[in-house]
Amino acid sequence: MNTRQGALLGPAEIRDLAGRLGVRPTKTLGQNFVHDGGTVRKIVRAANLRPGERVVEIGPGLGSLTLGLLDAGASVVAVEIDPVLAGQLPETVEAHLPGAALDVVHADAMGVTELPGPPPTALVANLPYNVAVPILLNFLERFESLEHLLVMVQAEVADRIAAEPGSKVYGIPSVKAAWYADARRSLAISRNVFWPVPNVDSALVALRRRNPPPAATSREAVFRVVDAAFAQRRKTLRAALSALAGSGAAAESALRAAGVDPSARGETLTVEEFARIAEHLA
Repeated sequence: MNTRQGALLGPAEIRDLAGRLGVRPTKTLGQNFVHDGGTVRKIVRAANLRPGERVVEIGPGLGSLTLGLLDAGASVVAVEIDPVLAGQLPETVEAHLPGAALDVVHADAMGVTELPGPPPTALVANLPYNVAVPILLNFLERFESLEHLLVMVQAEVADRIAAEPGSKVYGIPSVKAAWYADARRSLAISRNVFWPVPNVDSALVALRRRNPPPAATSREAVFRVVDAAFAQRRKTLRAALSALAGSGAAAESALRAAGVDPSARGETLTVEEFARIAEHLA
């Protein structure tokens, strides 16, 4: 899908719009606005959206990516926590793409449990750095209609989400994301395409929904095991899970029953192995 140059916001327009609105990007809300049209077009192409697909965007800000998604033919529901930005977005879109299919939800994305219009099948967003992983996991949990996601996050967070077992950066985000989806690190994004310029580079992570591992226990139970296993990375699983199991001996028994070496560490386990451990601990 291609986007027209005139439909996108340029650096001068973004600064002018922010000035007129009295918007000063804040670290508290993780606000860094993309001002480079080329980057927006890359993201839209990487999202691989179907014509008319319903897309949820989190933190649209001044509307750079929103316009790119709409111009590519998507139907967008945008979730924005900032009341000024939420109020302005429909006006910006109407000025550039009259009649485009946009719904705006003024809310904290962490608290959103339902969205207007058809259920979204895609999520494409420049996520706030400080809450990127919780937002991603919450939306995967709450909106089962989401088939594929493309999120821009801090580069090292992208590495963690997409990490494989055995990697130095494999941890809680890696395992919990793998419960819902297959994840891969996609394009690297320079810090220089943002205003204000952040102190780190970004990257895209592409996720595609898959069935969770078969488990005779709940997702919550599995995630408790994951949290305990990584609470102290240097500990063996026998030691790390002893409090959760009630004792070291009980933890060892559950691990052996799950086919996992009690002397292993959490960073070596797949999400399927964590699910088996949770079953036997239960």
